[in-house]
Amino acid sequence: MGKSVLWFRRDLRLADNPALLAAAESARVVQPLFVLDPTLYDQAGPPRQAYLLRSLRALDDALGGHLLLRHGDPVRQVVEVAKRAGADQVHIAADYGRYGVRRDAAVEKALAEDGITLHRTGSPYAVAPGRVRKPDGTPYRVFTPFSRAWQEHGWRRPADLPPDLEYARTKGDPFPDEPDLDGLTLPEAGERAALARWADFADTALASYDTDRDRPDRPGTSRLSPALKYGELHPRTLLADLAHRRSRGAEVFRNEICWREFYADVLHHNPASAWESLDPVTGGIEVDGGPETDDAFDAWANGRTGYPIVDAGMRQLLSVGWMHNRLRMITASFLVKDLHLAWQRGAEHFLHYLIDGDVASNNHGWQWTAGTGTDAAPYFRVFNPTLQGKKVDPDGEYVRRWVPELRDVPGPAVHEPWKLRQPVPGYPAPIVDHDAERKETLRRYEKARGRS
Repeated sequence: MGKSVLWFRRDLRLADNPALLAAAESARVVQPLFVLDPTLYDQAGPPRQAYLLRSLRALDDALGGHLLLRHGDPVRQVVEVAKRAGADQVHIAADYGRYGVRRDAAVEKALAEDGITLHRTGSPYAVAPGRVRKPDGTPYRVFTPFSRAWQEHGWRRPADLPPDLEYARTKGDPFPDEPDLDGLTLPEAGERAALARWADFADTALASYDTDRDRPDRPGTSRLSPALKYGELHPRTLLADLAHRRSRGAEVFRNEICWREFYADVLHHNPASAWESLDPVTGGIEVDGGPETDDAFDAWANGRTGYPIVDAGMRQLLSVGWMHNRLRMITASFLVKDLHLAWQRGAEHFLHYLIDGDVASNNHGWQWTAGTGTDAAPYFRVFNPTLQGKKVDPDGEYVRRWVPELRDVPGPAVHEPWKLRQPVPGYPAPIVDHDAERKETLRRYEKARGRS
């Protein structure tokens, strides 16, 4: 019983961490390690970089200052750390992303050359991608039957708390400075903050989650997506708590966890769907492109479309690195179905700013809205931004919070400022006519389907 290395990735916590328990069982001393991989870190936008660094600092504190941070290629860094520690085992939670699978295979091969074994225990999901299949063994492409099979499959109970471990103390690379966030504010990062956020939500807003989750003007969502992204808590922890709660809100929240696992499963079976349309028929729709679309994209990205609910969502994203889920659908629909731009362009923008940016959930959510993904026939869904605003923000409180130009417009009139007697100073007129663009979108979809 010598030393083992625990290589943290998307499991930045101590509780309910099977890989940590496996590392502790295999050795007397555990070396905690995180590799700041430029392939992932450099592609993340400043909000996600800053949140990750704060989460790592919180983990380091929980480990008593023993987290070893290294910068560079994981293949070289993990092997070097294991050899210097005299470890014969490296422990990880399995990664099912396309890049993660390739990276781990390369690390495993390099470790084996020095007689060191790589052990995968657990994953970022309650049910690992690939486990839930149809009776004929093929993967699911539609959510509802997947969700039934997922619940029938079930999941393990949360892992025990780690014992009192001896962690190696090794000098690593310094933490990089946080990027300039240009006024953007982030939530508190780390396992302790995530657990406190869950406890507060579970005891307050969870019971009404089924009705309030679509209301951005209310604190009706958990705001736990960044914590799940980095594994500051495990979905199995949430599911174990939900098992004791009988409200409709708890049932719907469990279903939302399943959506996250469904999209991970779809990406696992269809790696190319990260950036290619899953449905080649609707994915062949004509989209606008070229420099002439830049002004429209910039208006959308900066919350200057003239449609208040769209602009509020986009400004929330720029301000806090997060956007209410309902607004993600509304703003995505506007980009692909009112401006006729490619969903990939919007998905890339979201990933740049979202602190919870996850390729599987983000990009397949965009495909669901664009009508090119897993749903049976969503191509004809075109959100009317005005009606959506009135529905999800009936009194206009959310819009007024994020679009200060409209702060003095009372009640639901805020959703149609073009109907006011006087133009609102500083706020743009709608950049497109929604009714006309909806008809154009349906025409393009029918043309694409006619070519199939």
